[in-house]
Amino acid sequence: MTLYSCCLILLLFTWNTAAYGPNQRAQKKGDIILGGLFPIHFGVAAKDQDLKSRPESVECIRYNFRGFRWLQAMIFAIEEINSSPTLLPNMTLGYRIFDTCNTVSKALEATLSFVAQNKIDSLNLDEFCNCSEHIPSTIAVVGATGSGISTAVANLLGLFYIPQVSYASSSRLLSNKNQFKSFLRTIPNDEHQATAMADIIEYFRWNWVGTIAADDDYGRPGIEKFREEAEERDICIDFSELISQYSDEEEIQQVVEVIQNSTARVIVVFSSGPDLEPLIKEIVRRNITGKIWLASEAWASSSLIAMPEFFRVIGSTIGFALKAGQIPGFREFLQKVHPKKSTNNGFAKEFWEETFNCYLPDGSKNSPASTSFHKGHEEGLGAGNGTAAFRPPCTGDENITSVETPYMDYTHLRISYNVYLAVYSIAHALQDIYTCTPGKGLFTNGSCADIKKVEAWQVLKHLRHLNFTNNMGEQVDFDEFGDLVGNYSIINWHLSPEDGSVVFEEVGHYNVYAKKGERLFINENKILWSGFSKEVPFSNCSRDCLPGTRKGIIEGEPTCCFECVDCPDGEYSDETDASACDKCPEDYWSNENHTSCIPKQIEFLSWTEPFGIALTLFAVLGIFLTSFVLGVFTKFRNTPIVKATNRELSYLLLFSLLCCFSSSLFFIGEPQNWTCRLRQPAFGISFVLCISCILVKTNRVLLVFEAKIPTSLHRKWWGLNLQFLLVFLCTFVQIVICVIWLYTAPPSSYRNHELEDEIIFITCHEGSLMALGFLIGYTCLLAAICFFFAFKSRKLPENFNEAKFITFSMLIFFIVWISFIPAYASTYGKFVSAVEVIAILAASFGLLACIFFNKVYIILFKPSRNTIEEVRCSTAAHAFKVAARATLRRSNVSRKRSNSLGGSTGSTPSSSISSKSNHEDPFPLPASAERQRQQQRGCKQKVSFGSGTVTLSLSFEEPQKNAMANRNTKRRNSLEAQNSDDSLMRHRALLPLQ
Repeated sequence: MTLYSCCLILLLFTWNTAAYGPNQRAQKKGDIILGGLFPIHFGVAAKDQDLKSRPESVECIRYNFRGFRWLQAMIFAIEEINSSPTLLPNMTLGYRIFDTCNTVSKALEATLSFVAQNKIDSLNLDEFCNCSEHIPSTIAVVGATGSGISTAVANLLGLFYIPQVSYASSSRLLSNKNQFKSFLRTIPNDEHQATAMADIIEYFRWNWVGTIAADDDYGRPGIEKFREEAEERDICIDFSELISQYSDEEEIQQVVEVIQNSTARVIVVFSSGPDLEPLIKEIVRRNITGKIWLASEAWASSSLIAMPEFFRVIGSTIGFALKAGQIPGFREFLQKVHPKKSTNNGFAKEFWEETFNCYLPDGSKNSPASTSFHKGHEEGLGAGNGTAAFRPPCTGDENITSVETPYMDYTHLRISYNVYLAVYSIAHALQDIYTCTPGKGLFTNGSCADIKKVEAWQVLKHLRHLNFTNNMGEQVDFDEFGDLVGNYSIINWHLSPEDGSVVFEEVGHYNVYAKKGERLFINENKILWSGFSKEVPFSNCSRDCLPGTRKGIIEGEPTCCFECVDCPDGEYSDETDASACDKCPEDYWSNENHTSCIPKQIEFLSWTEPFGIALTLFAVLGIFLTSFVLGVFTKFRNTPIVKATNRELSYLLLFSLLCCFSSSLFFIGEPQNWTCRLRQPAFGISFVLCISCILVKTNRVLLVFEAKIPTSLHRKWWGLNLQFLLVFLCTFVQIVICVIWLYTAPPSSYRNHELEDEIIFITCHEGSLMALGFLIGYTCLLAAICFFFAFKSRKLPENFNEAKFITFSMLIFFIVWISFIPAYASTYGKFVSAVEVIAILAASFGLLACIFFNKVYIILFKPSRNTIEEVRCSTAAHAFKVAARATLRRSNVSRKRSNSLGGSTGSTPSSSISSKSNHEDPFPLPASAERQRQQQRGCKQKVSFGSGTVTLSLSFEEPQKNAMANRNTKRRNSLEAQNSDDSLMRHRALLPLQ
């Protein structure tokens, strides 16, 4: 069985060796062999295998100059290590390098060669065969390029724990150590690149993009990670397509149609150059311009895409490139390549032919290199510069520096440096094995591996624990996922003004070590859009929403497609494309454009506004008029009119009116806590004091006039002290209400934000509307009682209580305060205070005018009526009227009795009582008596009652002649109704009270 397995492996290895002839590998012997996988060609020729004969290996086409440069970087690093006296002294590194042709199948063919050789060595078959040409096992492999190829290779190498160090495979799937046990890389993970792409889109404020990805293990995971990052940043994807270099024409046409019809101008592409090339060619053919291409590292500097003839279509490309490294002496090494000198490099011959567009004779005109060229040229895929069907022979003296090819583009060594670093990583792992001290090793019991018999898994162990400093002074160590964390350069494609070639201008960088939000740096001044413009292109589904608006969702559309909705009142947005409007603080309101918040307008019944000024003037006018009336009453305090109106109560009444007018001023101005607590009690107590005075004065006179016989008891009971006591008691009730109110629920200043959005009304919060109702209700109750007494006493002498005027004043009072209640309930803000001020002023002016203005008019303009005779005459007329009515009633009763007894049916004549002071005396007076009569003052009153009219004439002398006047009056005045004398005398007895 062992022999059978051995034969099988030998046959496999023999077949593998036959497939790779001398011109298809670069190989050099050494103590330790490193494997290499590089894309010397971009692809393979399509061939239909009908299996009618034994399948042949497919031919590789389209030479890759950059791939050959990467291969040269590996050879240069190995030779540099071999010549180093400190790194692996007395040890020689060899290599076996194969061309993957950028395909999985070719890469696996080469990988089988590495695995088969290792398996043969593990079987120890030296005793069964002659192994003079034996090549040592491959202990590590450098490669491959594409992530899809590395995935297939890693699955195979991982079975045998052969370390694989890739220089260009960045797929995040390869970080899975459960699946890819032996995979490591010197290129950053695509996870950082996808994040960087999303950061760039966010930086330029784009939110509407399309995505294209290679249909392999590089493109799919990369674009998936980008979608995750885009979703976090509210970036919408209009379309997402997969491509491949092996896609048929119909598939390419469909993708191009999608790109052409899309409104997204930014296209994110995760692909390699060979996979993207067919799509770009079709886009160039259709001349689809105006797109911004965001390139992943795999094609951002690809020579297949960065061609002058493609620039009008992809001139706005922004891409990622690995950080460039320095390889001293590499430039000279690249220039030394020659087919005759590079005997260990089987790819040098084809490189020379492709560079100079010639062929090197080797006894066969149909050499593999020539064959591959002709096939590629016929298919339109040739990379050479010639156009003839046959190349001229090469002289061998051509100068490599005279031709511009990607091979000699060593200005920015990125992948080449990664290859260089990968080789040095393996060399340092071997150096750790070489210098290992027993007891301090990484293996069981601290043992060390034997450098002369080292195995691949031992090298893998040391690679995982690797830590060294490279030639640029940077620390190199693989993390737990086998990755190196690195930074990216951001490049922009420019067209060289010198030769028209595409150059890669570095316009920024991405630092993965920095804090989030500080990783990206872009110098916008260096960026040229479409090769010439400095203006950043627009790639949004909707136009930006200006400050003052927000984004509104459109049903059925992605979140990036929105309509701009104005911020509602009270909200604002001060940034472009705001997702939501922010609410203004409580004391602020949005401006007209809703771009900021401005302080709300503060409103209260101000002293400076016209309305406040008008109310203040009326209040001051009321105070002035009341003070004027009080001054007049004080000056004429001894006149009959003032005495007749109960002088002391009138003073108190005028003082209360002053307080009423003054209390209205507390309602004007910015409400403070103290004014809010003072104004309602001041108003309530002032009005109660005022109405109490009117009530006591009116009720006193009414009770006196209705008394049968006034006595000293009436005078005592209605003396001034008792009157003031009653006023105090009525007012004290209101004071108690106010004290309870202020103690339980005191009013306070209140900033009301709810009445109007843009205005803050500073008002007084009354604390308790019930207390306010009690205050006004008690005032109205006293006013109602006062109105009742005033109405009842309306026919009493006007000089005593001004009954009609008090009745009118109470009517005005009720009208004002009944109107106040609905007005107070229906208004808000500063108008609440204004309504109450108007009510206070109207009620106060009504009381002042009705009660005092007629008195002031008589005092100032009718002094003739301000006499004691006028007062007594009015009183006597009222007494006579009462007596006459009583006499008439008795006369009517007597007449009815006499008629019933005598049976008289005649009509009863109207009674007539008259008294004349100017009748002709049958006894003429002497001249001296006549002069004395003329000096007497008299009055004449006409009294109507029932169906009769009585004219009463009275005369009064000066006080010093009262006795004589009384005797004359008794002599000259006679009345027919003698029975009314008692009533008349009762009312005359009241005169001294006034």
